[in-house]
Amino acid sequence: MALAGAPSVHERAVAALERLPPFSPILNSLIASLTDENVSFAKIAELIEKDTVLSGNILKLVNSALFGLPGTVHSIRHAVSLLGLDKLRNASMIMTVARMWKIKTPPGWSIARFNLHSVGVAILSDLLAHRLDVPSKEGAFAAGLFHDLGLLMLAVGLPEEYQQIALLQQQNPGSIADHELQVLGTTHAELSADALGIWSLPEPIQVAVRYHADPGLDPTRISKGQVTLSRIVNCADQHVREQGICVKLFEDSTEGDGNPLDILGLDENLPIVLSEFESQFSSVQPYF
Repeated sequence: MALAGAPSVHERAVAALERLPPFSPILNSLIASLTDENVSFAKIAELIEKDTVLSGNILKLVNSALFGLPGTVHSIRHAVSLLGLDKLRNASMIMTVARMWKIKTPPGWSIARFNLHSVGVAILSDLLAHRLDVPSKEGAFAAGLFHDLGLLMLAVGLPEEYQQIALLQQQNPGSIADHELQVLGTTHAELSADALGIWSLPEPIQVAVRYHADPGLDPTRISKGQVTLSRIVNCADQHVREQGICVKLFEDSTEGDGNPLDILGLDENLPIVLSEFESQFSSVQPYF
């Protein structure tokens, strides 16, 4: 039982945000541009060009086999004009996070694996969202990238509770949320969404992250044939974990039968999406 006046578990977890490296002004501006319909190529290029290391990594990525562009791209503005805003913004977010989240975590936690999992879910969520009718699909990449932020908050801010949850999962593989509720009274999905609220990310991204573990509870109104953003992140998360790209806490999780992406109804387009995913993911792995 908590002492009177002592911070709650939720407060202690949220306090861990202050121990994470702060977003750079560049990343803040890139995220803010997600909801700006009038953002221009020149504006995005100008943001990226302000960070020399980021610019260098972006040009290296753009000139890789992933994009297969003719000739060599020498400038960010040229890269933006060739690839478009979304791809350059997403690549920039990957590179920035790869540099930021290199912090001390509990034994058994690999920040590299956490980052790779997050990036994998981000890439696949974005690819799926652009193949389906998804409200606020422009937020798919960010939702995938930050869906497990709450786990990082637990590992950094509540390492003892994190280890308790991990032990419960090893002893009784199943729903992580059940173990989190038992130990914390909340879930990492809730913590992730609360953190994104503190960071002022767009509401649709917060909602998708909050319900990514149980998209059936997502209150987002959709029309016939549409898919919620939380469902997209959920399916991407399951697929990436089944490929073995996950943090230790999830390694013994039990999964359902079949491909989790089958419920999205992509049919003959699914192999195309998965091929694009493998290509994009393999190209960013060296940065982690």
